Amino acid sequence: MFTIRVYGILINKENQILVSDEYIRGGYYTKFPGGGLEEGEGTRDCLKREFKEEMDLRIEVGAHLYTTDYYQRSAFNPADQVISIYYFVTPAEPIRFQLTHSKFDFTEDQLKIYNERSEIETFRFIDLINFSQEDVTLPIDKKVAALVLNQK
Repeated sequence: MFTIRVYGILINKENQILVSDEYIRGGYYTKFPGGGLEEGEGTRDCLKREFKEEMDLRIEVGAHLYTTDYYQRSAFNPADQVISIYYFVTPAEPIRFQLTHSKFDFTEDQLKIYNERSEIETFRFIDLINFSQEDVTLPIDKKVAALVLNQK
């Protein structure tokens, strides 16, 4: 079975890249914002929906950056193959969602309502000058991080 994921690379005017710190099923992950493609949805519409749902942020979807071109098993369901699609995105409005300044800086309220079927998510910017492949967890994100860094 295939899982299709769509992610946005948002670099702000201060030359910082947006990442999502997540606690999912007992594991800590830092990744690019985005999520799963739903039936009947295009990849660009998926990305717009995900940013609106997760950050209440309207975005413009720009150039395609990368689509997985090798076999990648899902980290969450070993029976699935993941295909990930990455686009550059820009905010279509001012960013108003709460940002954190350190990894996995979850609020007490987030931790209280967490259960095994849920996840906790926070967002932060990393200065591109300090950003590396090691800042993201998943193998495909590491490859995309290298592509972004090569375009600096």
